[in-house]
Amino acid sequence: MTNGKCAVRTALLSVSDKQGLVDFARGLAELGVKILSTGGTARSLREAGLSVIDVSEHTGSPEILDGRVKTLHPRIHGGILARRGDPSHVAQIAEQKIEPIDLVCVNLYPFAEVTARGCSYEEAIENIDIGGPSMVRSAAKNHADVTVVVEPGDYDGVLEELRGSGEVSLAARRRLARKAYRATAAYDGMISDWLGRDALRDDKGPAEFGETLHQQWQLVQGLRYGENPHQRAAFYRAPHIEGASIAAARVLGGKELSYNNIVDADAALQLVMEFDEPVCVAMKHTNPCGVAVAASAREAFEKTRRCDPVSIFGGIVGFNREVDLAVAEAMKDVFLEIVLAPSFTPEALELFNSTKKLQGVRLLEVDARRRGGEAAFDMKRVLGGLLVQTRDLAGSHAAECKVATTRQPTAAELRALDFAWKISKHVKSNAIVLAHEDHVVGVGAGQMSRVDSARLAVARAREHGLKLEGCVVASDAFFPFRDGLDVCAAAGATAVIQPGGSMRDGEVTAAADEHAMAMVHTGVRHFRH
Repeated sequence: MTNGKCAVRTALLSVSDKQGLVDFARGLAELGVKILSTGGTARSLREAGLSVIDVSEHTGSPEILDGRVKTLHPRIHGGILARRGDPSHVAQIAEQKIEPIDLVCVNLYPFAEVTARGCSYEEAIENIDIGGPSMVRSAAKNHADVTVVVEPGDYDGVLEELRGSGEVSLAARRRLARKAYRATAAYDGMISDWLGRDALRDDKGPAEFGETLHQQWQLVQGLRYGENPHQRAAFYRAPHIEGASIAAARVLGGKELSYNNIVDADAALQLVMEFDEPVCVAMKHTNPCGVAVAASAREAFEKTRRCDPVSIFGGIVGFNREVDLAVAEAMKDVFLEIVLAPSFTPEALELFNSTKKLQGVRLLEVDARRRGGEAAFDMKRVLGGLLVQTRDLAGSHAAECKVATTRQPTAAELRALDFAWKISKHVKSNAIVLAHEDHVVGVGAGQMSRVDSARLAVARAREHGLKLEGCVVASDAFFPFRDGLDVCAAAGATAVIQPGGSMRDGEVTAAADEHAMAMVHTGVRHFRH
């Protein structure tokens, strides 16, 4: 196709991310498009054998101020912003000998990458892009006539349209303009946040939290309703996700996800991520009703189901191993809302799709072993405000904790304490978890007093005929009185893991000694509200 048939006659390419650049530029050149470029981008294109005109040659003005000023020129912005259908604009750019620029391909200086690896204040400032956002915003404003491209993932689509019809459709230009404004908004917000953290700098560097917090979320889907049918809702995801996430999970089957499904699935995923060995987690209303580790996913599921065969009804089940046909067979007589796992075998998927009781189960492919970075925040809205905190990633090993009692825990008790402690972090406070070293026997969650949580955990275990004798206790916060510990000891518990730190630690420790229990203090609390 010749340039006479292509609506894009001149393109300006200036990118920090060179991914796909050469192929995109070559595709434009084959359509007869004249390419303007700057600095490293122009160099990369010339090394690939492409003909490029430097922006400084096009404007007749050299780059100045160490490259701070190179595209900030009327011949650039006039060429981008002129309305092609406005006779006055056309006359003005003709009078000023300004050539229209029909396509702008720009991505911005890597401010995030530079500051993430640690840099001086001066280096950060020099990685604030000025010309790039200016060109992007100009092209996006004039998307009626100009195509703006800010992501390498859009290169092929733009070339396909140009090769097919000779132009980029208005619908595509509008879509690309929306992406462009999102890119510049996120960029400015990121810089503002970094400068706000730097303003609160201490001797360790910029503060963790700054004067502002900008977040940009991308719509995943609208939801039928929120927590209740009279509430409207939608699901958004972060633009950059590290590690496992419900927002990035693949839905392989079942009914549409609801608001409550997503909340519960996230809670299940976070608990599954605590384990390296094969584990199955059953979640109900964001609290675990069963957890077990085993040699296989099927065995883990069967043990988890026995933890609370009543509450698992209508629950969410999560695995950190593949769901095969044997696991699916074990689940076919249990009503479940969601099953999440790193993968599902074709035979398992066939069973879910062909078994009436399983057909509505939502299947989510998400690998809990892909743990993300520790920089992510937990956020909670309150009326008129936002609470932000770092994620609770603290872990404690019972063998490394302070033993508060006369009796030391046995090796088997230490393993059980570690297991129970991981789970207690994911139970709503006040949290009491009773467990053996490979499965839960009782959970007391969300009670107004810790002794009531202890009573509830014991009652759950007895209701389902689970063995309490020889189990251990995990408490997410300290025992304020001895009564909760007494309840667990009377039920048959032999060891306790808890943060310690109560004014009555001595009283609680004395109670443990009376019962010949072993007790360790982690020094770490795991409240979950």
